Amino acid sequence: MDKKFAITIARQFCSGGREIGENVAKKLGVDFYDKELIALAAKKSGYAESVFEKADEVATNSLLYSVVMGAHPMNSLFFQSNNMLTNDTLFSIQSKVIRELVQDKSAVIVGRCSNYVLREEPNLVRVYLRADMDFRKERYMRLYGDENTKEKDVEGILIKADKKRATYHSYYSGNEWDSVNGYDIVINTAKIGIENSVNQIISYLEAVLK
Repeated sequence: MDKKFAITIARQFCSGGREIGENVAKKLGVDFYDKELIALAAKKSGYAESVFEKADEVATNSLLYSVVMGAHPMNSLFFQSNNMLTNDTLFSIQSKVIRELVQDKSAVIVGRCSNYVLREEPNLVRVYLRADMDFRKERYMRLYGDENTKEKDVEGILIKADKKRATYHSYYSGNEWDSVNGYDIVINTAKIGIENSVNQIISYLEAVLK
């Protein structure tokens, strides 16, 4: 495609976000970023990747996050030498990296509040992926389950992961993570499957670029 564009994908845990994002990027011949953003942000800032991994899609050391997630405020703080490095700083670094990635080229980016970070970007398609719980539970068992995984516990794991993402997104954007107002296209991947979801996103993009 001649025009530069950006596709951002927010997703419920185990709705197929990474797989769909990778396939969309591959079909369009553009770069794909998910966890890869951690390495890029670490390289850009000079901080260790482990620092960004601990803060990945986790809200700042706010009272709201501590109450919601049951975490001690100090869990969201990192120290580098004598300086306090907060998740707010890490978010700022990562956001700058995201904006730089799409300055001169097209890309597909999963998570990291990218739909908000790139809100001023022309030709931006903001996608939200959701799926029915049974679909997500089956996917979790297939991708992450082992002999110690109990199916009855999976729903709680999925709900907690979604709550973490929702809190992160709400804190940094001021918007509800799963509100349709923050997206251009919402897809239930359980209804149409991974491949059809990929095709729907590409068709939407093509219509936008016309």
